[in-house]
Amino acid sequence: MAEEQPGSGTRLTAVEIHDNIKEPAEKEIERPAAALLWSALASGLAIGFSFLAAGFTSELVSEPYRTAAAAAAYPLGFIFVIMARSELFTENTLVPVVPFLERRDRETFRKLIRLWALLLAGNLVGAVIFAWALAGTPMVKPHLHSALTHLASEAVSGGFGHVLYTGIYAGWLIALLAWLLASTRSTGAQLAFIWLCTAPIHALGFKHSIAGSIEAFYLSSAGQTDWGTMLKAFVAPSVLGNAIGGVLLVALLNYGQVASERGKDSGK
Repeated sequence: MAEEQPGSGTRLTAVEIHDNIKEPAEKEIERPAAALLWSALASGLAIGFSFLAAGFTSELVSEPYRTAAAAAAYPLGFIFVIMARSELFTENTLVPVVPFLERRDRETFRKLIRLWALLLAGNLVGAVIFAWALAGTPMVKPHLHSALTHLASEAVSGGFGHVLYTGIYAGWLIALLAWLLASTRSTGAQLAFIWLCTAPIHALGFKHSIAGSIEAFYLSSAGQTDWGTMLKAFVAPSVLGNAIGGVLLVALLNYGQVASERGKDSGK
């Protein structure tokens, strides 16, 4: 069966991308809680390979090139999560928001909050497990821990306000990634989009709530800081910042252009 092509031109329109997101999003908000939790747990575990890959590559090069090397490897966990179709909280600051913007009723809002709560819980539990295994078991060779500790300390630094603000940009990039992924069925293009949208998160010091939580929980598991501090100073503000970036800067703006186009077409 031939793949469907855009109605005109060589690329999908914004309306067509929106519709590609809407149909699976309608099914997503109806999924059973157990299915969402297991998928979110898998994501929380797999996203840890972004931290591990960044630490490994940063150790291979001299100091001036460590940030670039780590950023180049950082997308690995995101590739595992997205290509496996596991559920990441930050990706879902766009997808399930679309049905709510279409209907804007109490029941859809309840389903949206339910989805977010389940995904965030599952992601964070997975992050705790991966971080504990990395810090407390012989998962990697001992010499790698110095590089991991250095990366983690930099990643969670800055305080509540800084983490929240830089988290907005990470949320923006991940929600933008979800929009871009809906524009193509090409695996190669999807991999390119994942790399282009996630490598800058590490390179520019933006705070991703789930990948960053691996780093925060790694420090706690290694005894470098306490769990409460990491939850208050990193996890809480990064989750809030990611949600703001995803919902306001991608979901609302992109939906706005689609709604305007549809309103114009219906008025003809």
